[in-house]
Order: sequence, then C-alpha cells, then structure tokens
Amino acid sequence: YKNGGGVFLIPYFTMLVFGGIPLFYMELALGQYHREGPISVWKMCPLMKGVGYSACLIAFYVAFYYNVIICWALYYLINSFPFRDALPWAQCDNPWNTADCQVTGSHNASVNGSKSPAEEFYYNRVLKMDRSEGLHDPGGIQWELTLCLLAIFLVLYFSLWKGIKMSGKVVWVTATLPYIMLTILLVRGVTLPGAADGIKYYLKPDLSKIFDTNVWIDAAVQICFSLGVGFGVLIAFSSYNKFHNNCYVDALCTSAVNCCTSFLSGFVVFSILGYMSFKNNIPIEEVATEGQGLVFVVYPEAISTLPYPNVWAIIFFLMLLTLGLDSSMGGLESVITGISDDFKGTLGKHRELFTLLIVFIAFLVGFFNTAYSGAYSVNLFDTYAAGTAILCTVMCEAIGVFWLYGADQFSRDIKEMTGFTPGIYWRFTWKFITPLFIGCILISGLAMYSSPIYLGYSYPWWSQVIGWGITLSSMTFIPAVAVYRTLKAPGSSLRDKLAYVITPERDWHKVKQGDVYRFTWAHWKAL
Repeated sequence: YKNGGGVFLIPYFTMLVFGGIPLFYMELALGQYHREGPISVWKMCPLMKGVGYSACLIAFYVAFYYNVIICWALYYLINSFPFRDALPWAQCDNPWNTADCQVTGSHNASVNGSKSPAEEFYYNRVLKMDRSEGLHDPGGIQWELTLCLLAIFLVLYFSLWKGIKMSGKVVWVTATLPYIMLTILLVRGVTLPGAADGIKYYLKPDLSKIFDTNVWIDAAVQICFSLGVGFGVLIAFSSYNKFHNNCYVDALCTSAVNCCTSFLSGFVVFSILGYMSFKNNIPIEEVATEGQGLVFVVYPEAISTLPYPNVWAIIFFLMLLTLGLDSSMGGLESVITGISDDFKGTLGKHRELFTLLIVFIAFLVGFFNTAYSGAYSVNLFDTYAAGTAILCTVMCEAIGVFWLYGADQFSRDIKEMTGFTPGIYWRFTWKFITPLFIGCILISGLAMYSSPIYLGYSYPWWSQVIGWGITLSSMTFIPAVAVYRTLKAPGSSLRDKLAYVITPERDWHKVKQGDVYRFTWAHWKAL
C-alpha cells in the first residue's frame, strides 16, 4: 500500500530475479558444499569472515524486537478465546477506553478525533503507550507482555536446544499450519462485501512511485527478510543437507513458494480493507495503514464485526504466532550454528548451555521492549537493526564469493554436488548484476536517509545515534575482521598476507609454494 500498490511488484520482482533468487541459490550451495555455519564457511576466503559475524549479529538484533512483536500476537490470541461476550477490542466500555472511543467508523477516519475500540485496545491496553511520552519515558513494565515474551522464548529454547533434529520436527507445524490458516482467511475475506474493491486497490498501480528510491529500497529489504538471505539462516540450515542434494531446485521452488505466499497474503489483507471500507462507507485510503497497525488494529477491528469473531480471531493470531515462531527459530539457529561451528572445540560440545545463553540475552533485551515505551524502541530496532546493514552484508557476501573465492571455483563446487554447472545467467548475475544492483540501492538508501517518525513522535538525536550505532556495530565486523585476519596471516609482506587471506585455507599449501591463483588475470576474468 505505502509503495504504490501493484506498481511495487515491478521493483519487487526485479530484486527477486537479480538479487533474491541468485543470493538464495548461492547461500544454499555454500552451506551444503562446505558443511559449515555462516561464520566458519568463510574458510574459503578468510578475508571476508567478518561477513559471517555481521550476518549472525544482525540476526541476533532482529531477535531482540521481532519476538516482542510475536508476544503481542500471543497476547491477542489469548484474548481471542471466548472468556467474555465480545472480543475486548470490539466495545468502548472497558477500563482502558477513553471518551474519544467510538465503535462506528474507521480507526483513523475520524475528523472529530474519535478512535476505534481496536485502536485503543492496542495502544492503551496491550502496549500502554498512553502512559509513556517516548523513549525517554519508559513508564513501567507491561508484565502481561513480559510473561507472553517468556513463553515465546521458552518455546524457542526447547525447539532449538537439541539442534536441527528437534527444530526440524517443530517446523513441520510452524511451516504448514500458517498455510491452512491463510487459505481459510482468504476464502472468508474474498466472500465479504466490498472485498473486490479492496483487491482492486491492492493491484491498482501508482506509477509515480516507480521513480521513488524508497520503493526500491523497501523491495530489496523485503526480499532479504522474506527469503532470509544475508542473515546466515540459509547457510546454517543447508549445511545439514546431503552433499548431492539438488540445491538448484530447492532454491527455485522455495523462492517461488515464498513470494507467491507474500503476494497471496496481500489479497487476504486488502479484501478485509475493502470490507471495512464498504461497512463504514469511507474510502480505502482512510482505512489502509502500514506496519504493525494493519495487523493489530485494522484486521482485528474487521474480525470483530464478523459472525463468530472469536473463531476468526483465533485463526488469524494463531497464524501470526506460528509464522513468527518459524522465522524466529531460523534467525536464532543461524546465531547458534554460526558461533558453535566457529568454536567447535568449546561451544560445540555444550550446545544446550550455549543455546540457553543466546536465548536468555535475547529475552533480556526484549524485556526492556515490554515497557510502556516498548513500541518506540521496537520501531527503533526495526529501522536500524537490519535495513542498511543487511544490504551491506549481502553485497560484501556476493563480492567475497564471486570475486575473491571465484565464480569459476563456485561453479565447480556446484557441479561437484549436483552434476551440472550453473548457466551463464547465474554466473553473470552473481558476479556483476547482483553486487552492483544491491550496491546502488544501498548508496541510494543512505543518500535518502531521513529521521524516523513513529505515530507523530520524532526520535531525538541521541536515539538516532544509538540506532546508527546498532547499524554500524554489525557492519564494522566486515572491515575489522578483514584487517585482523590479514595481520595474523602467515607471510612477511602485505602481498604474502593477502595471498593467504584471499585463498581458501585448504589451498594454503599452494600459496606456500608460490602458486597464488587469485593473483592471476585468469582468476579475475573467469566466469
């Protein structure tokens, strides 16, 4: 909606074809061939090992706030059960409601300043934002959310502590159940009055948006999040694959299913928006909103007007909960596998304790996000933790694999696993288009930066300093580790040291003999 409706599909699929799928294929192949996590996989090019640390740290940062949003969904799910005559966000006679509460009308369509009960339930009851003026004013802890957050992390811990065998069983539920729920919601949504207008609005392109740099940036970040590239998740999970598994088919099929699911979800959401527009007799522009408000205000409000609202609420929030847990398990598995594989002699032998430590730290930071000011800090993390950093990481990852490790060597690795060499499209895209395309988007995003605003709240300068500190803390690993590995490498001259750090560790004996293939023109021109 924010990015021009149907026109967003142009940058979305452009990024998918030239960035998302090639990077997805690359990470699957890397993990499967080298049988290592996202950090230790860089034995193939020690100079770029910082990319692995950066990816794991970004995934860890995301866990700090993403699981808080999941705990909101759990809170809604608990309140969806029929403990009372109506859903708690359907009426204005609750203790948290104000004089501005009005049952009829959209949550943001009020000229007279009225608010819907769904809006007041979310902001005043769930988040208790009415008791905080911003980041500088935590106000207190929303203990009910804290308990929900604790429940989320307990589920995550017992899903991850035994490794891939345990989490693989849990994923059978968390990955398949959402599709059942999504199908049910889709069928119900498209049969509501006004749904057709909502879908039309969803697909109606605003062509002026195609020239907006922010639309292309959002498309790139959306692809990274939905496919999981750049977080180390794909490398971590594919490292458990059989060596001769056809990762090419996996990449194509998984990417296609993932993006079709995202596209289908749009129909689920906008059919409901069309229904709300029809029911309240207002334009869709005044119903539609972006971000968390769409999930926790608009959709719950629509559900409360349907027959058997508790049933639809349970289906919707159970879908959100399982989707969130599935994604969160992947991110934390990247951190656990990445660091454990890099320190196999110590952490690898104590996975249960190390998993507990990682989960506890994530919970501890998440705990502060359950304060009354938690929504502001969640938005701060959401703005700075992954956007710029993840684009920088995947760009450096592509450069490290296809320029330093070598596109020709990578193609030979894939042929050894699958029996065939990647076509010219993949090799040309990997080496030239993907890093250049992502680099342009990254530079444009930095040039177009503006101070974040959330619900009219302008973030103070000191919070932006913290935000950029979060961004740079992960990105800094890339040059810092490169310098460290170069200084620690064998050799007396800088040239000798560089020869070692851009050569796979398995070939260091060749470097010792003076055979440095990556110093030859044949390496750099190979495709």
